[in-house]
Amino acid sequence: MEIAILYDVLIIFGLSLLVGLLFNRIRIPPMIGFIVAGVIAGPYALSLIHSPEQVDVLAEIGIILLLFSIGLEFSFRQLWEIKEMVLRGGAIQVFLAAILTIAATYLAGCTWNEAVVLGFVVSLSSTAVVLKILYDRGELDSPHGKLALGILIFQDLIAIPMMMAIPFLASMGVTGGDPLYLVLVKDLFLVAVLVAVAKWVMPWLLFQVARTRSSELFLLFVISVCFSVAWLASFAGLSLAMGALLAGLIISESEFSHQAIGRIVPFRDIFTAFFFVSIGMLLDVGFFLGHIWIVLFFLAIILLLKFVTSATAAAILGYQMRTIILSGIALAQIGEFSFIISRSALEFGILSHDVYQTFLIVALSTMAITPFFIASGPGIAGYICSHGLFQRLFPARCQWIPSERKLARSGHLVIIGYGVNGQNLVKAAKLGGISYTIIDMNPDSVRKAKREGEPIIYGDATTEGVLDHAGIDTARIAVVAINDPVATRRIIGLCRQKNPGITLIARTRYLIEVPVLRDIGADEVIPEEFETSIEIFTRVLQAYSVPSDTVQKLVGEIRSGSYEALRSTSTSPPGPSLDIPGMEVRELTVGDGAPIAGKTLGDILLKKRYGVTVLAIRRGGAIIPHPDGLCALHPGDEVVLTGTIEKIEASLHLFLSQ
Repeated sequence: MEIAILYDVLIIFGLSLLVGLLFNRIRIPPMIGFIVAGVIAGPYALSLIHSPEQVDVLAEIGIILLLFSIGLEFSFRQLWEIKEMVLRGGAIQVFLAAILTIAATYLAGCTWNEAVVLGFVVSLSSTAVVLKILYDRGELDSPHGKLALGILIFQDLIAIPMMMAIPFLASMGVTGGDPLYLVLVKDLFLVAVLVAVAKWVMPWLLFQVARTRSSELFLLFVISVCFSVAWLASFAGLSLAMGALLAGLIISESEFSHQAIGRIVPFRDIFTAFFFVSIGMLLDVGFFLGHIWIVLFFLAIILLLKFVTSATAAAILGYQMRTIILSGIALAQIGEFSFIISRSALEFGILSHDVYQTFLIVALSTMAITPFFIASGPGIAGYICSHGLFQRLFPARCQWIPSERKLARSGHLVIIGYGVNGQNLVKAAKLGGISYTIIDMNPDSVRKAKREGEPIIYGDATTEGVLDHAGIDTARIAVVAINDPVATRRIIGLCRQKNPGITLIARTRYLIEVPVLRDIGADEVIPEEFETSIEIFTRVLQAYSVPSDTVQKLVGEIRSGSYEALRSTSTSPPGPSLDIPGMEVRELTVGDGAPIAGKTLGDILLKKRYGVTVLAIRRGGAIIPHPDGLCALHPGDEVVLTGTIEKIEASLHLFLSQ
């Protein structure tokens, strides 16, 4: 048996790796590759797995660790920060999708409990797939990215009672089992016990184990808690996965939760792969080929249903049409929690084999097309927002709020995006007495800014009407400070088209976007990745007392386009620095054409005029200690100065090349 399971593990790892690499090239998440690997190796295809029961055990461990880690990462504080998106947006989306699915399937002939389970699984989307794609596209902080994250968090939370409801639904059907009231009493008793353990027992136990400073003992204790609570939960009628989630919640509020997550994640990733492979092994290829038109029909229905319900949630929250469309597209698939719920429902006898097979195929298809669906989103949103019919039907969504009155102004600054960068820019504009207009599509930010008296417009800057309303044609400068790279490109193109003489400044995250945005029409592009690297190496060089003029020269070269300087190894490391309490010692290099080049120290009078003293001069390989007033300075000389930091900085311009 040991040899058989090792053979199966090798087959699973090998196939998962090959399919995962192939799918990675076409930007499909590895999770889909694991499922496809299971299909290939499963009994309905090549039958490469000799011990499917053993694989199921590994898959169950994977689900236990997955749910345990989710419980560990649960944070009430993060939930509160996006509470409106989570509570209102998520509740609206899940409720609409579940109710419509339950009604449709029940009318189509499904039993009551079967219809409820299908409503559960259809209402959930894939957190892993969506967040991975949005992160790779740099859209996680965009309005539709934040909204999608909020709805996904609610879905992950509501999946907990959905999983708990499976035994209840089974007791309502024909499958027998304990009475509903008995199952409910056992569940409530278990939850009460776990709450007491989490509050009074677990912190003390974790502290005692952590005091040993043994990573092995800590990992062993955490895994023991996970599996023991999961085992106890099974006696209360809950699934092992549900028990593992409760185990994670026990530890999540302690100061040791981050350490526990770090230890569990590698095991979780390995064993979770077995779960998705086992899902693929259950997929009947023959059933799919024999019912392909039925599968395609349900695929179209579910995609449309998920899009409409997610878009409706975004619309009710007051978002612009572009965010509504992109959010609906991003959440139009079925999620990984749905696999767990459906498999549990199959084991309890709620779902039939044919219904389960149809669900697996449709769910896998929705996840597989998600990367391509999301990639086409900006084009679809742009077409709809610019179409005359939609602009007439939804003028406030596609352009701007009709009650807003266009301000007659010229030569002003247009700030697109009212996040941290936009707010700081507003402060700078106020200090400089610069007239400005703000555009933002976050209704909460707009409402708050209006209360503060800011000239802000609620609208989508990728549409011409909003830019016209902000007076882009008469503006002097426009700054695009949003997190959506696709929208940034379109906004720059529209601004340049409507005002060829405007100065366009754009913010982006990565250096790779700089040439793209410049080609579209941006005059200046500020990459956060680049500016962060400059700030980091500046702090490092200053800590090593590298001459200030050398640091400024390097920064100037990089900012002027010499990005290769970050990778250059030609600069020699600085020598040891002096540490004199109350004084600063710096070494400055005389640049070509500097004001002091060719002059003597007596001519310059550094001490009298600037309050700094020359300690020594390094010229070539020679050191000139305590130079007198007749000593002349030449380009390339390294002058060691002492004085306060303010005095040295005041004299810095004398050493710079002119």
